[in-house]
Amino acid sequence: MSDTSAQPPEPRHVPVMLRRCLDMLAPALAQPGAVVVDATLGLGGHSEALLSTFPAVRLVALDRDPEALRLSGRRLAPFGDRATLVHAVYDELPDVLDKLSVPRVQGVLFDLGVSSMQLDEADRGFAYAQDAPLDMRMDQTTGISAAEVLNTYPPGELVRILRTYGEEKFARKIVDAVVRERDAEPFRNSARLVELIRNALPQAAKRTGGNPAKRTFQALRIEVNGELSVLERAIPAAVAALAVGGRIAVLAYHSLEDRLVKQVLAAGAATTAPPGLPVVPEQYQPRLRLLTRGAELPTEEEVAENRRAAPARLRGAERIREDAR
Repeated sequence: MSDTSAQPPEPRHVPVMLRRCLDMLAPALAQPGAVVVDATLGLGGHSEALLSTFPAVRLVALDRDPEALRLSGRRLAPFGDRATLVHAVYDELPDVLDKLSVPRVQGVLFDLGVSSMQLDEADRGFAYAQDAPLDMRMDQTTGISAAEVLNTYPPGELVRILRTYGEEKFARKIVDAVVRERDAEPFRNSARLVELIRNALPQAAKRTGGNPAKRTFQALRIEVNGELSVLERAIPAAVAALAVGGRIAVLAYHSLEDRLVKQVLAAGAATTAPPGLPVVPEQYQPRLRLLTRGAELPTEEEVAENRRAAPARLRGAERIREDAR
């Protein structure tokens, strides 16, 4: 998520791959009475563009961060009752739509990961470049913080998190250092963790791949917010909510997210027929049509304008058939 402004009328960064997302969803949102879901509202950049570009569309937007809802609510206020903002995690989409009596939607957009607002607000603890309390909760009203994870998880579990969610090759070295340090004094702030990681890694590892703390911070953030388990539920739920002709667009920012999205969309675009059938019956036909060949990347111009767009990977699909009964 890349929209970095908080208050109009200050200049706003254009959300990541905005034009491509709008173009991808456009055929579905041209229908009368179309409903589009922004599953990751953030500061409302994509939502504002959807409402402006498709003047007949109704928006349902979700975010787990109360501060994001407050700020985006101000931004989207001119659209009145065309925009419904809901405090919810995106795997709660089926419940949200049920409560709003919306049986099917024509579009769903996901812009995954941490929002620029969360990165830019020092007291949230997401950014390794500035000292802050080790919180990392997208919704600070619930759940455990990154500090609690570091201070209480068994060493083996911490190693698993760093290896799985951060793809950190030196997870064991980092965790050994964390355990030694937390026994002396619990972790509270990010600067101490960044320094520990720098000291724990071999010199060669510090010379490549940017800030050496990046992978550990990513892993802690994913664990604190349950991001991958939420995504595992959310993408199939979003596909199930699409009407025939509806479209889904997903922006992912690291390989774990992108791989999961790819698997769900590819499975929906594949036949489920037993091998060897001369003719594939209707109930085994694919229910999705892929809209991207592989993952689409941001242009060089967009990355130059917004460096946070660099790791983005966009995938999309269209619902072409109802589920077999």
